[in-house]
This record gives sequence, structure tokens and C-alpha cells, in this order.
Amino acid sequence: MMTAEQARELWANSEEIVSAEAVQASLDRMAGEITEKMGDTFPLVLSVMGGAVVFTGMLLPKLAFPLEFDYIHLSRYNNKTVGGEMQWRVAPRESVKGRTVLVLDDILDEGETMAAIRQRIMDMGATNVYAAVLCEKVLQKAKPMHPDFCGFTVPERYVFGCGMDAHGYWRNLPAIRALR
Repeated sequence: MMTAEQARELWANSEEIVSAEAVQASLDRMAGEITEKMGDTFPLVLSVMGGAVVFTGMLLPKLAFPLEFDYIHLSRYNNKTVGGEMQWRVAPRESVKGRTVLVLDDILDEGETMAAIRQRIMDMGATNVYAAVLCEKVLQKAKPMHPDFCGFTVPERYVFGCGMDAHGYWRNLPAIRALR
């Protein structure tokens, strides 16, 4: 467990790469794109806990169409900086069958987690599965998928804020920061 002082040191050893204003502008743009694509489909929106909770809370009020909301929890990181084995804590419910599903997550890094989520939901009988992420990390290697809706790209660095954490801390920041 980290002390408050150690958490402050993390922040001090980072730099802002996306301002709070830019985050809000990207949310407005994404909401428009999602509404145009899905506004008539009465989608089931699934938020990936816990990182997507902030992104979800900022995006949902901007979606001005009827939707059903639920959550799932698939983790690879467990407050670490490197992904490990996938662990379903809360799997998708049967309500995905025959539905258009929008999965919200904070970041698409290597794409493994979102690809596993998409496959599981499709295997359960969803009609369509779309992925929306606040940011996608630009990597030098191929990914199994890319998001359908993306706020912005970030460099291949450890980023935090807007729901993304640094060793379990700083999810509450309104901007995106990267460790130096």
C-alpha cells in the first residue's frame, strides 16, 4: 500500500498530456458519434469496472437516447503496470442476447481485454458489439482490435487520470497525465 506522500510523488513525476478541457471536448465529439451510430438501437451499455467508472460517468449524460445500463468486470492489471492473466469478476449477463451492446472502457492498451470482452458478448448472442474508449495507446505492435469510438490517442507511456490509475491512485484527475 502506498502512502499519500508516495502518491503525490507519482503525480510530481508525471506530466499532463491531455488537458481537462480536451477530455471534455473529446467526450462531446464521441457522444455525437455514438448517438449518430446507435441512437435508434436502444443499446445495452456495459461499463468495464473499475477504470471505466469515471469515463462512463462523464459520457452517459451526453447520450440523449434511451439505453439500458449494466457493468462487467474483467481485470488484467490489479493495480500493476503490466497486464497479467484475465480474471472475470462480473461476467456479462444474459441480457446481451439479441442486443446491440456498447462497451465502455477507459483505455485500449494492447487490446486483449476488449477483444476478450467482445468475443464473450458475441458468443452470448449479441447482435452487434461496439467498443468506446476514452483513449487508445499507440503501440508499435499489432492489436487484436481497435475501438469503434475513441476520445484520443496517447503515447506508449504509463498514463493515468479520468479513471485510469497509477498503482491504484489518481483515477479522480480530470486530465490525463503520463509518468516520466
